[in-house]
Amino acid sequence: MPLVTPLAADHDHDVAELAKFFNETLGFCPNSVLTMQRRPAIARAFIQLNKAVMENQGRVTSEQKRLIGYLTSANTGCRYCEAHTILAAQRYGGSDERLQNIWNFRDSDLYSAAEKAAFEFALAASAVPNAVDEAIQTSLHQHWDEGEIVEILGVIALFGYLNRWNDSMGTTMEDGAVAAGEALLSHSGWERGKHQ
Repeated sequence: MPLVTPLAADHDHDVAELAKFFNETLGFCPNSVLTMQRRPAIARAFIQLNKAVMENQGRVTSEQKRLIGYLTSANTGCRYCEAHTILAAQRYGGSDERLQNIWNFRDSDLYSAAEKAAFEFALAASAVPNAVDEAIQTSLHQHWDEGEIVEILGVIALFGYLNRWNDSMGTTMEDGAVAAGEALLSHSGWERGKHQ
């Protein structure tokens, strides 16, 4: 049972209009946003931040951003966000092979050197304490420009917020996210956990 019950998707007109963004990324408005709308200003600001972070202005693709979000979420243990990011990565063209082998990225030919640098950064930046060091910074600069690094860190920071929100809230997981988690992540031990 969630800490706070989500409100109906049409509870707040302005939030509902902004939340149409999630119909493309997930196919539904996430319960996290429906909970945030108990304070509509938080929901509106969050959606605007999400849209800004996920906008592609450089070479970082929508699929790559969702894989970065997945690694960030898995590293912090948020099952809710793991399922959402893997579903969104799939919707943005991620093959089952790439999605199912993300934890083997270091040794896999499925991922480019640039992706591997971004993924290492995601794991280090989402660790507590933060583990971003000079080697990770150097690797990032070899593959990404400074604007792209800002986009990558924006994704990591966004999911840091969402991981805290959804794990603390015990946000109820939607059917589409559950199905994606079971199909793409169960081989690695993923389970729904507290997000019933």
